[in-house]
Amino acid sequence: MSALALPLLFATVLWFFATGFVLWLDRLPSSTWPASLVGATVASGFAMGGVIATAPMTGSAAAYTAFACALVLWGWHELSFLMGFVTGPNRDPCPPDARGWRRFRLAAATLIHHEVAMFLTVLVIMAATWHQPNQTATLTFVLLFVMRLSAKFNIFAGVPHLSTEMMPEHMRYLASYFRIRPARLFFALSVSGIAMLAAWLGNAALQARDGLATGYALAFALVLLAFIEHGFLVVPWQDTAMFRWAMRGRERLDQRHRTDPPVTIPQANRLAALETAGQ
Repeated sequence: MSALALPLLFATVLWFFATGFVLWLDRLPSSTWPASLVGATVASGFAMGGVIATAPMTGSAAAYTAFACALVLWGWHELSFLMGFVTGPNRDPCPPDARGWRRFRLAAATLIHHEVAMFLTVLVIMAATWHQPNQTATLTFVLLFVMRLSAKFNIFAGVPHLSTEMMPEHMRYLASYFRIRPARLFFALSVSGIAMLAAWLGNAALQARDGLATGYALAFALVLLAFIEHGFLVVPWQDTAMFRWAMRGRERLDQRHRTDPPVTIPQANRLAALETAGQ
């Protein structure tokens, strides 16, 4: 188990501070956002260079570096989405009468450009590391992509507990596509699959050696974090409490400059009730 301890600590600390840094940048005045995105783009260029440079390497240091580079690339996508630069063609709340395929189509249109951009990044990283011994960056980004998709589908399908605290004001319309209700079979299947994947990666890390073992251990840590994040969807305690330090400044600014009330979870509940009544 000692082989998993350091990668688990490294992945957790890096994920925690990277997430907080993205939230902090997003809470700065909107006039700073273009400069923040330019800086993130430059950092992403260096990160892609790091992915390419470490791909032929087999040591543990190369695995840690590739993992960190993949998180930088992921951070660019999260920042561009939260700031509203790369989202989707639909930026309107969900109509109260939208159900079934129409609701799914409208929800997908709120973030389809973001999803396509991430998928293209997956292809680029795969091409950059093709037939190379160090696949940590590819595995990391693919897992981030798949785990986030799982969370999004579960939120769309319905879970008992949600929070919009980390969602900036200009993105609050997304909450109207959330559904608050007891978890369904899809959630059980999702967390079961995540748990099995974590177990497989943990075992692979214990069986492998050197950089390959480190890469598997980092992937195990990432999937374990995803399992915990999914757990927050069904328990009353929200993970946003961990990131209050990154969101304080903008919260006060939003209160001073708010003109229209945001779409909130209670409104999402009412929309869900209307939909349920119509079915």
